[in-house]
Amino acid sequence: MFTDPQSNIRQFGLADGMHIADLGSGTGAYSLAAAKAIGGNGKVYAIDVQKDLLEKLKNEARAEHLTNIETIWGDIEKVGGTKLAPATVSGAIISNILFQLTHKSTFVEEVKRILKPGGRAFVVDWSDSFAGTGPQPQDVVSKEVAKKLFIEKGFKLDREFQAGAHHYALILSKL
Repeated sequence: MFTDPQSNIRQFGLADGMHIADLGSGTGAYSLAAAKAIGGNGKVYAIDVQKDLLEKLKNEARAEHLTNIETIWGDIEKVGGTKLAPATVSGAIISNILFQLTHKSTFVEEVKRILKPGGRAFVVDWSDSFAGTGPQPQDVVSKEVAKKLFIEKGFKLDREFQAGAHHYALILSKL
Protein backbone atom coordinates (compact mmCIF):
# COMPACT_ATOMS: atom_id res chain seq x y z
CA MET A 1 0.00 0.00 0.00
CA PHE A 2 1.30 3.45 -0.90
CA THR A 3 -0.18 5.16 2.15
CA ASP A 4 -0.70 3.82 5.67
CA PRO A 5 -4.24 4.32 7.02
CA GLN A 6 -3.19 3.48 10.62
CA SER A 7 -0.45 6.10 10.57
CA ASN A 8 -2.69 8.72 8.94
CA ILE A 9 -5.51 8.05 11.43
CA ARG A 10 -3.04 8.74 14.26
CA GLN A 11 -2.16 12.06 12.58
CA PHE A 12 -5.86 12.96 12.33
CA GLY A 13 -6.14 12.90 16.12
CA LEU A 14 -9.38 10.93 16.39
CA ALA A 15 -10.64 10.53 19.95
CA ASP A 16 -12.74 8.01 21.83
CA GLY A 17 -16.45 8.41 21.17
CA MET A 18 -16.22 10.50 17.98
CA HIS A 19 -18.62 9.98 15.09
CA ILE A 20 -16.80 9.84 11.75
CA ALA A 21 -17.91 9.49 8.12
CA ASP A 22 -15.65 7.62 5.70
CA LEU A 23 -16.77 9.01 2.36
CA GLY A 24 -16.10 6.69 -0.54
CA SER A 25 -15.01 4.06 1.96
CA GLY A 26 -14.15 1.44 -0.65
CA THR A 27 -12.74 -1.70 0.96
CA GLY A 28 -12.72 0.08 4.31
CA ALA A 29 -9.07 0.41 5.30
CA TYR A 30 -9.77 3.83 6.85
CA SER A 31 -13.12 2.76 8.33
CA LEU A 32 -11.45 -0.12 10.16
CA ALA A 33 -8.56 2.01 11.42
CA ALA A 34 -10.94 4.79 12.53
CA ALA A 35 -13.27 2.31 14.28
CA LYS A 36 -10.34 1.12 16.40
CA ALA A 37 -9.24 4.70 17.17
CA ILE A 38 -12.67 5.93 18.33
CA GLY A 39 -13.58 2.88 20.42
CA GLY A 40 -16.93 1.27 21.13
CA ASN A 41 -18.60 4.56 22.08
CA GLY A 42 -17.81 6.03 18.67
CA LYS A 43 -19.37 5.37 15.28
CA VAL A 44 -17.96 5.16 11.76
CA TYR A 45 -20.38 5.66 8.89
CA ALA A 46 -18.77 3.94 5.89
CA ILE A 47 -20.45 5.35 2.79
CA ASP A 48 -19.92 4.07 -0.73
CA VAL A 49 -21.85 3.66 -3.98
CA GLN A 50 -20.51 0.11 -4.50
CA LYS A 51 -22.61 -2.37 -2.53
CA ASP A 52 -20.11 -5.22 -2.97
CA LEU A 53 -17.36 -3.18 -1.26
CA LEU A 54 -19.70 -2.34 1.62
CA GLU A 55 -20.50 -6.04 2.03
CA LYS A 56 -16.78 -6.87 2.08
CA LEU A 57 -16.25 -4.19 4.75
CA LYS A 58 -19.14 -5.57 6.85
CA ASN A 59 -17.55 -9.02 6.76
CA GLU A 60 -14.11 -7.65 7.68
CA ALA A 61 -15.58 -5.63 10.59
CA ARG A 62 -17.37 -8.74 11.83
CA ALA A 63 -14.15 -10.77 11.59
CA GLU A 64 -12.33 -8.10 13.63
CA HIS A 65 -15.21 -7.87 16.16
CA LEU A 66 -15.80 -4.19 15.38
CA THR A 67 -19.40 -3.27 16.09
CA ASN A 68 -19.10 0.49 15.63
CA ILE A 69 -19.11 0.58 11.81
CA GLU A 70 -22.36 1.26 9.96
CA THR A 71 -22.26 0.81 6.20
CA ILE A 72 -24.43 3.09 4.07
CA TRP A 73 -25.09 2.75 0.37
CA GLY A 74 -25.09 6.35 -0.83
CA ASP A 75 -23.93 8.85 -3.42
CA ILE A 76 -21.39 11.22 -1.86
CA GLU A 77 -21.52 13.54 -4.89
CA LYS A 78 -25.08 14.71 -4.11
CA VAL A 79 -26.20 16.98 -1.30
CA GLY A 80 -28.05 14.58 1.00
CA GLY A 81 -26.53 11.60 -0.81
CA THR A 82 -24.69 10.33 2.30
CA LYS A 83 -28.11 9.83 3.94
CA LEU A 84 -26.72 11.43 7.13
CA ALA A 85 -28.55 14.23 8.93
CA PRO A 86 -26.93 17.68 9.01
CA ALA A 87 -24.21 18.16 11.65
CA THR A 88 -23.96 14.42 12.41
CA VAL A 89 -20.20 13.82 12.43
CA SER A 90 -17.09 15.34 13.99
CA GLY A 91 -14.89 14.25 11.13
CA ALA A 92 -15.06 13.15 7.51
CA ILE A 93 -12.38 10.92 5.99
CA ILE A 94 -11.84 11.60 2.30
CA SER A 95 -9.26 9.13 1.06
CA ASN A 96 -8.22 8.62 -2.56
CA ILE A 97 -11.53 9.76 -4.02
CA LEU A 98 -11.14 13.38 -5.14
CA PHE A 99 -9.66 12.28 -8.46
CA GLN A 100 -12.70 10.04 -9.07
CA LEU A 101 -15.37 12.66 -8.42
CA THR A 102 -17.21 14.42 -11.24
CA HIS A 103 -19.02 16.89 -8.95
CA LYS A 104 -16.24 17.95 -6.58
CA SER A 105 -17.91 21.20 -5.49
CA THR A 106 -21.19 19.47 -4.61
CA PHE A 107 -19.22 16.79 -2.76
CA VAL A 108 -17.56 19.45 -0.58
CA GLU A 109 -21.00 20.97 0.12
CA GLU A 110 -22.15 17.54 1.35
CA VAL A 111 -19.04 17.23 3.57
CA LYS A 112 -19.83 20.64 5.07
CA ARG A 113 -23.50 19.72 5.57
CA ILE A 114 -22.79 16.55 7.57
CA LEU A 115 -20.00 18.03 9.73
CA LYS A 116 -20.77 19.54 13.11
CA PRO A 117 -19.60 23.14 13.64
CA GLY A 118 -15.81 22.98 13.96
CA GLY A 119 -15.80 19.47 12.48
CA ARG A 120 -12.80 18.43 10.43
CA ALA A 121 -12.28 17.05 6.94
CA PHE A 122 -9.36 14.64 6.66
CA VAL A 123 -8.23 14.55 3.03
CA VAL A 124 -5.70 12.02 1.73
CA ASP A 125 -5.15 11.86 -2.01
CA TRP A 126 -2.61 11.14 -4.71
CA SER A 127 0.07 13.78 -5.23
CA ASP A 128 1.03 12.25 -8.56
CA SER A 129 0.37 9.39 -10.94
CA PHE A 130 2.87 6.66 -10.17
CA ALA A 131 3.84 3.90 -12.60
CA GLY A 132 0.29 3.20 -13.74
CA THR A 133 -1.02 3.05 -10.17
CA GLY A 134 -3.65 5.49 -8.97
CA PRO A 135 -5.19 8.15 -11.16
CA GLN A 136 -4.20 9.06 -14.68
CA PRO A 137 -1.92 12.15 -14.66
CA GLN A 138 -4.73 14.41 -15.92
CA ASP A 139 -7.04 13.24 -13.10
CA VAL A 140 -4.70 13.97 -10.17
CA VAL A 141 -6.17 16.62 -7.84
CA SER A 142 -3.19 18.55 -6.52
CA LYS A 143 -2.88 19.54 -2.89
CA GLU A 144 -3.35 23.20 -3.90
CA VAL A 145 -6.55 22.47 -5.85
CA ALA A 146 -7.91 20.34 -2.97
CA LYS A 147 -7.21 23.15 -0.46
CA LYS A 148 -8.94 25.68 -2.73
CA LEU A 149 -12.01 23.44 -3.14
CA PHE A 150 -12.53 23.30 0.63
CA ILE A 151 -11.51 26.87 1.52
CA GLU A 152 -13.97 28.25 -1.08
CA LYS A 153 -16.76 26.31 0.69
CA GLY A 154 -16.03 27.65 4.18
CA PHE A 155 -13.19 25.55 5.57
CA LYS A 156 -9.83 26.62 6.96
CA LEU A 157 -6.62 24.66 6.65
CA ASP A 158 -5.38 23.39 10.01
CA ARG A 159 -2.48 21.25 8.91
CA GLU A 160 -0.96 19.34 6.02
CA PHE A 161 1.50 16.45 5.92
CA GLN A 162 3.00 13.83 3.64
CA ALA A 163 0.86 10.69 3.76
CA GLY A 164 3.27 8.43 1.92
CA ALA A 165 5.59 8.71 -1.07
CA HIS A 166 2.75 9.54 -3.48
CA HIS A 167 0.08 11.04 -1.21
CA TYR A 168 -0.62 14.29 0.61
CA ALA A 169 -2.90 14.83 3.59
CA LEU A 170 -4.87 17.90 4.63
CA ILE A 171 -6.79 18.55 7.82
CA LEU A 172 -9.38 21.29 7.34
CA SER A 173 -11.94 22.64 9.82
CA LYS A 174 -15.47 23.73 9.03
CA LEU A 175 -15.85 27.40 9.93
